[in-house]
Amino acid sequence: MPDQPILSIQNLGFQWPTMDPFLFCVHHDDRYPRGNAQLGPDASLAGRDMGQDFAGKDGWRMYHGMSVPGFPSHPHRGFETVTIVRDGLIDHSDSLGATARFGGGDVQWLTAGRGIVHSEMFPLLDPAHPNRLELFQIWLNLPSSHKMVEPHFTMLWSEKIPRLHCADAAGLQTEVTCIAGKLRGSDASPLAPPPDSWASQAQSDVAIWTLRMPAHARWTLPAAAGAATRRMVYFFVGESLTVGGQVVPDHAAMELRGSGDIELVNGPQEAELLVLQGRPIGEPVAQYGPFVMNTQAEIQQAFADYRRTQFGGWPWPDNAPVHGKEIRRFAVHADGQSEQLKIQSHNQEQASDS
Repeated sequence: MPDQPILSIQNLGFQWPTMDPFLFCVHHDDRYPRGNAQLGPDASLAGRDMGQDFAGKDGWRMYHGMSVPGFPSHPHRGFETVTIVRDGLIDHSDSLGATARFGGGDVQWLTAGRGIVHSEMFPLLDPAHPNRLELFQIWLNLPSSHKMVEPHFTMLWSEKIPRLHCADAAGLQTEVTCIAGKLRGSDASPLAPPPDSWASQAQSDVAIWTLRMPAHARWTLPAAAGAATRRMVYFFVGESLTVGGQVVPDHAAMELRGSGDIELVNGPQEAELLVLQGRPIGEPVAQYGPFVMNTQAEIQQAFADYRRTQFGGWPWPDNAPVHGKEIRRFAVHADGQSEQLKIQSHNQEQASDS
């Protein structure tokens, strides 16, 4: 039916289904034990497929890390990564010479463009208590006209990201975090995405929002700006949700129609959702591992270019750098600009640029 709010629905697994212009979405939620002196897990690594540990044994994964969990240096070309850290800290290093430690609501937006090498390591900084790390990593495609742009590293710090509190008739407030895309009917403007991102194009209608709904709250997802816009809504925390009158009894990925407002009614427990929307780029996608282009010939060229140039080389002493034992947030950009962010004891962060 043309007014059906849910166009399709799928169960959530480790990797969540996406659609153009998005390529990939994964929700990492690892309950790491306390950290050891090397900032890795203070636990036996026996029985893990080291270097390729994705099984989730004991509720956590080493991924490609050997002593510290995470993803040592690896290349990308032709798309963007958006990393939303909900809990814990990530150490970033890249071939541009940029480094960062970020988390607690911070977002890193990396335009790979013509080619970048980066690492994402998960240091376990608390030696006395468990270390949870929870994040989304989202891959956003680039159109053919922008696949070979200069790579760009952007930090969106948590305290600068708009968080809207939308009360329903009962006074229950849904929190909407606007990482990208302006929420229709709101005066709040999200931070600017990287300059060559598809999200920077006015016609793209790209939005990345997270929602936190208290029990029994109601909130209306506004219609998309354009008829061509497609949207996915991921219900990943909560007991049940009613979407445009249709009950969703379990966690799910839903494609929703974008042409009209859709009321969401939460069940008896707090719910959390992720919204990804955008106008499709509508171009062929050729992907092999870390490279996303339009043709297989371009994929072959990406491998040849990486073998020849290493996308600028790796300027760090090892392939899995971590940035010390101090609990802090910072970024050093390729141009030397430094941002230092202090974490306060009451878990509120204040920023200063230097």
